[in-house]
Amino acid sequence: MAAPLARPARLPLDALAASAMLALCVCWGFQQIAIKLVAADVSPIMQIGLRSAFAALVLACVVWRAEGWRALSDGTLGAGLAVGALFAAEFVFVALGLNLTTASHMSVFLYTAPIFAALGLHALLPEERMKPLQWAGVAVAFGGIAIAFLGRGGDPAASSADMLLGDAMGLLAGLLWGSTTVAIRRTALSEAAPAKTLFYQMALAAVVLIGYAAATGQAGFRPTAPAVASVAFQAVAVALTSYLAWFWLLRRYLASRLSVLSFMTPIFGVSFGVLILDEPLDAAFVTGALLVLAGITLVSGSELLREKLRARAH
Repeated sequence: MAAPLARPARLPLDALAASAMLALCVCWGFQQIAIKLVAADVSPIMQIGLRSAFAALVLACVVWRAEGWRALSDGTLGAGLAVGALFAAEFVFVALGLNLTTASHMSVFLYTAPIFAALGLHALLPEERMKPLQWAGVAVAFGGIAIAFLGRGGDPAASSADMLLGDAMGLLAGLLWGSTTVAIRRTALSEAAPAKTLFYQMALAAVVLIGYAAATGQAGFRPTAPAVASVAFQAVAVALTSYLAWFWLLRRYLASRLSVLSFMTPIFGVSFGVLILDEPLDAAFVTGALLVLAGITLVSGSELLREKLRARAH
């Protein structure tokens, strides 16, 4: 009997990975801005629903071509529906939150997801137990969340109840994103093809978000040039290309290195929000956001940091 093939070793980051991650972070950082820019023409929830529907149709063709009828009988349907429901709920809160808070705030609170994912994996998988440095990162991140929520810096707009609710929705979206990561790791989807996992997420998101938009009178689409361009960008660049590129990178390179680079996304999101949408930033939010990013970096990059310290010690 032939020996089983060894899993290919993940590579350290090279120029290709670094440049790809830079492009992905710019794309992800801009997506909230794109939604806000044309919200008067297409509601945020309808935009996300439409982009999800486009991606789901393309991915359905990819999965069907690769697996045919086997796609319906490989045991991933139940897990796919659960993960898709979590993903759909995440973007419901993103869409609703963007009606109430700034794109800058949404970018930061949504990217608390790695903290929640780390906590969930710590509780469920022995090999994912967090080290003391990671627990310190969790404490720093939650301290930053508290400051960003409660400080507000005396800005009347920033202290409004609506904005606070929008921020809370962003944080809840981050929790759901982290839960999606945990669910994928804990189910048959952990061994499924990336296109199939993404299909489940996009298909459920399309059904839920477009259905919600129709039920609440938010399904209108005024086809202005900016609206069409924004939805096209979100459908092709964000919902399809960027997520498939991310999965490809995860299969080729070390996840811990990629995760650290992904934290450029909120930086781009906040920068675009200020430069393009002229969103205000108060001192408390900036302080809290920096602490959140520092905490997430400690949680996701602790292994890389330990390797650097060991290398210096030798």
